[in-house]
Amino acid sequence: MTGIRSVIRGTGGYLPERVMSNAEISQIVETSDEWIQERTGIRQRHIAADDEMTSDLATHAAQRILKDAGIAAEQVDLIVLATTTPDKTFPATATAVQAKLGMGGGAAFDVQAVCSGFLFALATADSMLKTGLFKTALVIGAETFTRILDWSDRGTCVLFGDGAGGVVLTAETEADAGDRGVLTHHIRTDGTKSDLLHVDGGVSSTGTIGHVRMLGNQVFKHAVTNISSAINAVYDETGLTSDDVDWFVPHQANQRILNGVAKKMKLDESKVISTVGDHGNTSAASIPLALHTAVSDGRIEPGHLVLSEAMGGGFSWGASLFRI
Repeated sequence: MTGIRSVIRGTGGYLPERVMSNAEISQIVETSDEWIQERTGIRQRHIAADDEMTSDLATHAAQRILKDAGIAAEQVDLIVLATTTPDKTFPATATAVQAKLGMGGGAAFDVQAVCSGFLFALATADSMLKTGLFKTALVIGAETFTRILDWSDRGTCVLFGDGAGGVVLTAETEADAGDRGVLTHHIRTDGTKSDLLHVDGGVSSTGTIGHVRMLGNQVFKHAVTNISSAINAVYDETGLTSDDVDWFVPHQANQRILNGVAKKMKLDESKVISTVGDHGNTSAASIPLALHTAVSDGRIEPGHLVLSEAMGGGFSWGASLFRI
């Protein structure tokens, strides 16, 4: 349906109280603060408490998002939650968030695209709002990713953390939205590369949760190439360039990947929002956490054009362009 645009009305995030420093990790696996920071840029990560589930993190974030937007939970008629670490096999973790918020109606479901999950969820909610199915959507990325780590594998356990973040979208006429809102997305997957980044367990395969397995060097090479391709697709569709972008809010995977993409796309480093040092790779939560940080501290202001990108297991990857 033409004439409708999804507008971001609020942002929010939540990080668990427990902080695990690089020094603490070095007591678990052979590594050091210097080694981790040099290769990843990560200084610390947050770890969910034993009694905290992914839906708890997501609910905390959702409450903050709604408060920021000045929107009541009863006004929300759609929740799209991106997660790789659901509370249960079923029902969807989004339904637990729906119940905890007291939303009372509408629809709530999960999407699974690992680190690209938030962009896939954003594209899904945006499409549904534009068709008129829903009017107000919470789009959340939430992970208890440390629950699927092998703490003896320093190639993965140093990278990830837990957290949740998101946005609330409202369907507005183009006249009311002005130049604000979600402009376009480009999302893709390639299942032939799944062995490079995956979890070695699952309901129908092993009957276990499994652990993250990754061939880091190969993932890095594909990440820079695939992400750059997605960004170029967004530019081609909109006719915009890196010069038009006010802020680049990438998936917070690894500082080297952030730098690699920015360099290849000729993005000014001063425009890149980086929070990976403070919370590590929080998978689907990382983009909204970084976005909320930059909105909260005043860097991203109303009217600014924001470009986001991500790549995760699957492989999945994508880019989104929106004006705050």
